[in-house]
Amino acid sequence: MIFFRNYLLTTFVKLGPPRFRRFLVDLLPFKNAQRLRDIVDIMHNTSIEILEAKRRALKEGDAMVEKQIGRGKDIISILMKANMEASEKDKLPDSEVLAQMSTLTFAAMDTTSNALSRTLSLLAAHPEMQDRVRQEILNALEKNEGQDLSYDELVSLPFLDAVCRETLRLYPPLSTVLRTARENAILPLSTPITGVDGRVMHEIAVPKNTTVIVSIINCNRDPELWGSDSYEWKPERWLSPLPSTILDAPIPGIYSHLMTFLGGGRACIGFKFSQLEMKVVLSVLLSQFRFALSEKEIVWEMSNLSVPVEKGHPGKPKMPLNLISL
Repeated sequence: MIFFRNYLLTTFVKLGPPRFRRFLVDLLPFKNAQRLRDIVDIMHNTSIEILEAKRRALKEGDAMVEKQIGRGKDIISILMKANMEASEKDKLPDSEVLAQMSTLTFAAMDTTSNALSRTLSLLAAHPEMQDRVRQEILNALEKNEGQDLSYDELVSLPFLDAVCRETLRLYPPLSTVLRTARENAILPLSTPITGVDGRVMHEIAVPKNTTVIVSIINCNRDPELWGSDSYEWKPERWLSPLPSTILDAPIPGIYSHLMTFLGGGRACIGFKFSQLEMKVVLSVLLSQFRFALSEKEIVWEMSNLSVPVEKGHPGKPKMPLNLISL
């Protein structure tokens, strides 16, 4: 799948009209290529179903909108309503609305769900941390008289935020990412390295079109930046000022001096949404349930995306946890 996406797909998208490209993909004798095609079909068809359902509800009025999930307050309904009310000059064509819907519906789905799985498993393994974040959530709900927490109230919970940040630091859903140089560049090194010929190097030449593997996880765990406990899950580190080695480091990440959401023009555009989704789900679950580790051993497959699987059952994502109602 990765080979097809990185080395063949970039050429295929430039060949002729979509119908011709689809014909070529159908001819490819690769199982992963056919699987990727089917995934794209599901995304497209699902987006069409959502578009038509939302459009019918909006045309039939507020009563029908209230019956839908989100009650018209979801981002897709807001997008479609604004588009229907826009002038002809500003209105998006259906093809563009569908493209936006595919992004909103499917982008970061696996990364966020796996980050949540990792967070819940860590809290199950550290019950004292779980109790602490649960109490913080329950106190906020009590102060709010049992009403749902608003955005401002949710993001102001310090220990919940620390738990999310520390999980995303130590266990980023994507451990590496590829970047290709579009022009000749010089890559400076924070620490000199010695080559096989014994020469000490302070920088590396990166020729144009060279693909570089960026290790997100190594940057997030570097002991020289984060200290001797950099490989430990310690949410409380975010409740105190970060060490100067981190604050002064020229890390280009857009989030908390981390590379979890990358940096620059190709950084994750939905990183705020992902953080909010994690906090919403955790606040709902932890206020209702207590999580404990199950007897089944879980390992994490570290391919392009870190995925939990039951030991002995590779390729089948699963995160079994014992659930106890409060």
